[in-house]
Amino acid sequence: MTRLVLASASPRRLALLAQIGIEPDLVVAADIDETPKRNELPRDHAERLAREKAETVASTHDDAFVIGADTVVACGRRILPKPEIAADARKCLELLSGRAHRVYTGFCLVAPGRKALRVSETRVTFKRLSDEEVAFYLASGEWRGKAGGYAIQGLAAMFVRSLAGSHSAVVGLPLFETAALLSGAGYPVISKA
Repeated sequence: MTRLVLASASPRRLALLAQIGIEPDLVVAADIDETPKRNELPRDHAERLAREKAETVASTHDDAFVIGADTVVACGRRILPKPEIAADARKCLELLSGRAHRVYTGFCLVAPGRKALRVSETRVTFKRLSDEEVAFYLASGEWRGKAGGYAIQGLAAMFVRSLAGSHSAVVGLPLFETAALLSGAGYPVISKA
């Protein structure tokens, strides 16, 4: 029997997989240090964390398909935090206001006898945010723990002027690419009824 393990405690990633009919057999949060390394670029950071999460969990589930992922919001070479306090979220929103930024979602599949690692890159452009819009969003609390201080699948959707790439990757997992990776590795993405 083929088992699938999601190496992430993110309810968004679990919901995204459910959206395409995939239900992991197990969800295990990988205990890794997510601090960016000195001079680490945003794309490299997303890739490294996805790989480390998948490898860490796969080390104790060597018979399973393990998916690890991480999403990084970047303004140029700057990696934005996953804020826990409103002041940090405000700084993120003010930085993103009226400009384009990149969202990198690294995702890694470790399966018996194989490993595959990819990074999805999406360009997101925010409208210029008023002080009232920033205050409204901060009051919602939706930003807490989200890369770049916003959740595109929630209230922040009203700030997005344009998006080039994968919407689901910005939420936390590129579904097209993930389904293709799983299928290519022999995981039954589409089950027969």
